[in-house]
Amino acid sequence: MSQDFEPEATRRSTGDAESSRASRGWWDRNADEYQSEHGTFLGDDRFVWGPEGLDEADAALLGPAGSLKGLDVLEIGAGAAQCSRWLAAQGARPVALDLSHRQLQHALRIGGDVPLVEADAGVLPFRDGSFDLACSAYGAVPFVADPVRVFREVRRVLRPGGRWVFSVTHPIRWAFPDEPGPEGLSVAASYFDRTPYVEQDEEGRAVYVEHHRTLGDRVRDVVAGGFRLVDLVEPEWPAWNSQEWGGWSPLRGNLIPGTAIFVCERD
Repeated sequence: MSQDFEPEATRRSTGDAESSRASRGWWDRNADEYQSEHGTFLGDDRFVWGPEGLDEADAALLGPAGSLKGLDVLEIGAGAAQCSRWLAAQGARPVALDLSHRQLQHALRIGGDVPLVEADAGVLPFRDGSFDLACSAYGAVPFVADPVRVFREVRRVLRPGGRWVFSVTHPIRWAFPDEPGPEGLSVAASYFDRTPYVEQDEEGRAVYVEHHRTLGDRVRDVVAGGFRLVDLVEPEWPAWNSQEWGGWSPLRGNLIPGTAIFVCERD
């Protein structure tokens, strides 16, 4: 793809292989810009669930304060491993996994002793029952064509009773334009249209893919993946957060949810 070519945005079907290739390439190309733009907000060792700024230190979705010590934790779609560093500071033993080599290079740049693994979330390179907890803050799940496959892999590597907590764009957002201002407050598409959002190059090859699932789809996927849904958290926009991040903003955040966090447990 030529550097001056603007990818074409469309809605079309796409499968696991194309989605995975697109995600790896997009994050490798854009990791520098992403970390430069959002690194201050994310911090080097904070666990932030999404653009609203909900912090795991306050939310305790992985477990009560003090309960993480000594636990083996897998972070999926870890980016620069900010969340994993926070987990390590709580006494956990995290492993940070990401599809993007460049994102993990940023994890090395920031530093720390967290093990880093470059792999696809749909084919986790770990033995059965390796972890007590798994988590993902906007990592992997929105970008895969078959989330149930990922969930089953997560279940496989979790020990009985293990918790799986992940955040994604709130499904209702797909009915609205991805704009932070007033233009993003009017319904522009069907909430029930599951056709993936794709950006493609001159040859029609996907360079960015994001998959839409309704709220009901997500719940059914969780169950099909072998989990029990414990909680569904829709963070409200806090008064202190004045920043815009893509389609997220105080204006929209005070009216409609931007993030959904699924708290699940393996039987």
